[in-house]
Order: sequence, then structure tokens, then C-alpha cells
Amino acid sequence: MPVLFSALLPPDDVAEAITAAISAALGDGLRWEPPERWHITLAYYGPDDVETRAAWLGARLAGRPAVDVRLEKAATFPGVLWLTVAGSELEPLAHAAGAGAEPRPYRAHLTLARFPREEPGLAARWTQQLAGFTSRRWQAAEVALMTSERDPGGPRYRVARAFELDHA
Repeated sequence: MPVLFSALLPPDDVAEAITAAISAALGDGLRWEPPERWHITLAYYGPDDVETRAAWLGARLAGRPAVDVRLEKAATFPGVLWLTVAGSELEPLAHAAGAGAEPRPYRAHLTLARFPREEPGLAARWTQQLAGFTSRRWQAAEVALMTSERDPGGPRYRVARAFELDHA
């Protein structure tokens, strides 16, 4: 069974703005996520059947409104550099998608890079450099049910199903 999660995908112009902000990143000791892996996780399901999870998720998202989202300054978890995500309706959407079932509290973010946990200083430059980063606000009108497959170069994500949210 594939590993599944639900996510919001940033629009192309937002991904381009992120790319421009980190364009000097190569060779700095971080393992940068390529733009095709950028997403905002709503909920992680682990190994699951796509059809069963899609039916469950579709029922949970039915009638939910589209949400306004914006990416902002960088922060870190141990070993992870990420952008914060602003949007007042994002957390309720994530909980509808199943985020409340996870053992840790939901924290909306977009992972940019990974680094050795014992070397947090590698990311310090980027939390400072991206402190003023703000993307444009966009309306996320679709939730993607994603599959994650292991490849030698890292995970490969694919949209298995997409669920439209109601436009206001």
C-alpha cells in the first residue's frame, strides 16, 4: 500500500517566488527540497488504500470552503528548515482532513530543506535571510490526496486524487 497524506500545493508563481528567495542556496550544507516536492501537509495517513482514503477524505471535505493562504518567514524544527503558513481557516481544514489524529500538534509549514540535527547553525543563515519573506496570498481551492514513494533520490510525490473546496 502506498504512503498517503493530504496537502495544499502552492501555485506556480508562489513556488517561483520561493525559488528566487533561495536561489543562492546551493553548496551551503543543506539538502534542499526541489520545488516539485513543495506542499503544505494537512494530514499524514501512512500506508493506506487510495480508494478507501479518498472516499473518507471526500466525505470530510464536502462543503468545506476554500481557504486563503500565504507563506511567510522561515523557521526550523530539529533538522528541518521551513516556511510558516498563515491562513485563519487552514487549521480547521487540516483537522477536517485528519490532522487531529496525529500525536503531535498541527503546525502548517512548507519544508524547504533538511540538515543534520547536530548542526542547527546550518539553517540559521536562512532563518535570518528569509525573516522578511512573504508570498502573495492565494486561495487554496483544492486539497490533494498525495502518494509518497521512495526513490534513490528521495521521495516522489504524486497526486492520487484532488478535492475541490467551495469557492466563496
